[in-house]
Amino acid sequence: MKIKALSRSKASTQRECQGDHRKLHRNLDPTYHPHQRAREYTRAVTSAKIDRMFAAPFVGDLRGGHRDGITASCTSRNALVPFVSGSADGEIRIWDLASRTAVVELPGAHSRMVNGLIFANDGRMFYSCSDDGLIKSWAVYPSSASTSNDDHDDDDDENDTPTSSSATTAATNKYKTGDTATPHGPFTTYRSPNVGSFKSIDYHRSEAQFATASDSSVDLWSPDRSSPLVKWTGNTLWNSDDTSTVVRYNPAERSLLGQCSMDRGIGLFDTRSGSALQKTVTKMRSSCFEWNPMEPMNFVVGNEDYNAYSFDMRKLDKPTMIYKGHVNTILSVSWSPTGQEFVTGSYDRTVRIFPHRKGKAREIYHTKRMQRVFTVNYTADNKYIISGSDDTNLRMWKANASEKIGQASVREERSREYRQALIRKYQHLPEVQRIHTARKVPTVIKKQTATAQIQKESQQRKQENRAKYDKKGTEQFVSERKKVVVKKVD
Repeated sequence: MKIKALSRSKASTQRECQGDHRKLHRNLDPTYHPHQRAREYTRAVTSAKIDRMFAAPFVGDLRGGHRDGITASCTSRNALVPFVSGSADGEIRIWDLASRTAVVELPGAHSRMVNGLIFANDGRMFYSCSDDGLIKSWAVYPSSASTSNDDHDDDDDENDTPTSSSATTAATNKYKTGDTATPHGPFTTYRSPNVGSFKSIDYHRSEAQFATASDSSVDLWSPDRSSPLVKWTGNTLWNSDDTSTVVRYNPAERSLLGQCSMDRGIGLFDTRSGSALQKTVTKMRSSCFEWNPMEPMNFVVGNEDYNAYSFDMRKLDKPTMIYKGHVNTILSVSWSPTGQEFVTGSYDRTVRIFPHRKGKAREIYHTKRMQRVFTVNYTADNKYIISGSDDTNLRMWKANASEKIGQASVREERSREYRQALIRKYQHLPEVQRIHTARKVPTVIKKQTATAQIQKESQQRKQENRAKYDKKGTEQFVSERKKVVVKKVD
């Protein structure tokens, strides 16, 4: 007679250590769990509540701030710690994001408002432009001044690199031009005779050159030359003499420039041929422009009609998406490094995060004292957002409001992923959707949003009545996206 005994290894039943959960064996057949969906729904509601209960997006301010309103800021493309900001009084400050403290203050860096800041490709130098008609180069670290004046110093021998102290001394002796000169610069000053004020600056992704937008032209510069290499003026700017407000290099097609101008235009340039490619004119002026870092054929602009628009550069006759929610002009835009979402700063004193495929904001950040938000930046690790506002303060926010700061254990990470999966699975149900999307906004913004909704419904009713009683058939329905673009210029 043969007897078969049940046999299990100890590893399948015993815990490895005393702190582990006891192993349980379950039959996952759905017929034995008729209430599984009801239990999951209850957990999804609880997960949505937990997500909102632990939402604390504000991390803190960068200690000290500025003496005047913050008008420009930038993060390094290849480092997490350095951060540079400029204010309306011409001051520039270099910050350490890890400690949220100012490393150095550069008062009088410009005589007027700082309009643009950008890091060079090496991450050690940065450039600033201002309303005073000057572009200046600065060093983030004092020792980098003499070892590398910019990306173009490729002839230096690596074995002859001086020490930190000798580099600082050499930089101070070589570049000291007045009472305001520091070991951080300015090392080079660029000026164009026909430019009264510079409005924006951007650095090439691979080569040693940068582009500027000004009140009279779009210029292409080399760090080795004090005059621009190429100038696009009225004849080459689609016969427009209006001020260019923003200029940005495409992250993939690196000879492609995007530009916004005061004549409500959004244009594209080819720096290799030195020619203007195409331009689209919107109903109202766009105040900011940013390329998607992961889908470089797409870009987003913030408009004065309170909306943000994403465009495909291959088809500029209408936007691919409209992002709504702000109740005043959008002043700044910044993409996350993943390209999945972007953050906007507005004149309505709020910061909003938009998923790039949804027209409604995922998060709304605000404080009682925060004023008009002129600059927003994502950090390179996609975890924090830095906003600069008119109240002289720089604030740091979490990109995910309920995310824990610091190292999470394996169990905490799994629990968080399970809760997020439940919310995504049941987000279409009313209770989960209500809890997950509810955000508190200031009373003023809530009233302005309600008023805008009433005006929109009134306009729709008028349009429906015109189409209904129009005997000639001239009143046709036009989609909202087609109304954005007035004309396209090739």
